[in-house]
Amino acid sequence: MPTYEYRCKACGHEFERFQSMTDQPVKTCPVCGKRQVQRLIGTGAGIIFKGNGFYCTDYRSESYRKSAKKEADGSSGTKESTGNKSGTETGGSGAPASKTAVSGKKQSDQ
Repeated sequence: MPTYEYRCKACGHEFERFQSMTDQPVKTCPVCGKRQVQRLIGTGAGIIFKGNGFYCTDYRSESYRKSAKKEADGSSGTKESTGNKSGTETGGSGAPASKTAVSGKKQSDQ
């Protein structure tokens, strides 16, 4: 339930009420008793969603954010440094891959 702020136009008294959203606004000032109370537009409070059904990334811990950032920074640097410069299509042996025919045999064996 939200907290609403009110101000009396007659005496200037400001007060808050913890009310349901469906409750009628306060109309009578608790100090002077006049019916010149106006509901103010407040800043409100932040909403925190708890429980199942919300995005799991909304409230991640600080340690998770740090490790995710480190991982993202590390993977972007790795892509640039592992370019295909020396025939690395072989899986890292350094020698170029031999061409195979559709049957799976080397062309030199045919």
